[in-house]
Amino acid sequence: MLKLHRMLASSRHGLLDKAISFNKPSVTHHFSTSSHATGYNSNRILAPYSVYKGKAAFSLTPSLPTFTKLHSGAVVVDRRGSIMVIFMHAIGDRKYDWENRQRFALSATEVGSLLTMGPQDSCEFFHDPSIKSSNAGQVRKSLSIKPHANSNGYFMNLTVVNNLLNTKEFFSVPVTAAEFAVMKTACSFALPHIMGWDKMTHQQSTGGTVGLQSKVVGQQVFESEWDK
Repeated sequence: MLKLHRMLASSRHGLLDKAISFNKPSVTHHFSTSSHATGYNSNRILAPYSVYKGKAAFSLTPSLPTFTKLHSGAVVVDRRGSIMVIFMHAIGDRKYDWENRQRFALSATEVGSLLTMGPQDSCEFFHDPSIKSSNAGQVRKSLSIKPHANSNGYFMNLTVVNNLLNTKEFFSVPVTAAEFAVMKTACSFALPHIMGWDKMTHQQSTGGTVGLQSKVVGQQVFESEWDK
């Protein structure tokens, strides 16, 4: 009888476990292993903040700095980080032209200008990707952020003039006040990271150099505004 009681108890526990497992939500973690530029690590996590509208879309993502080690042993910033803004034209219903995207890399100071904007404020940034080469002035990029007439959001506008290809592109994406609030909060969080200060303060607290993206080690290829 005792053996039968144990068997029945075990059976009831098994059925209960199955019932609980059936009621558990199925959780699947999706990680992107594709890359739009050669040389990316397949384990690189991509988490852009994107705003999709009828005629165009854009996304924001932090581009972290790279570091190099001097002969003295000190580690310094080799390539400054930025907030990369990527614009795409709409080519159909919920379809956007990724292949012909345009980039604009916001520096730390330009991020500061965005963070201090009020409901009626506007700002504009000008970049020349080839400023230090013989093609200086041939490609000009202008990113402007202008408020809506009713102060309930902004327009994100990008103009790219390429005299080498004889082309001019214009992107305009309306942004709601809520979307802009997310942009400002995300940029504020990312700011010390694109400056490399998070690595510096972590080094001071641990007494070592950890987690640095090196120019020498890894040889990762980073997308930049100057690539196009």
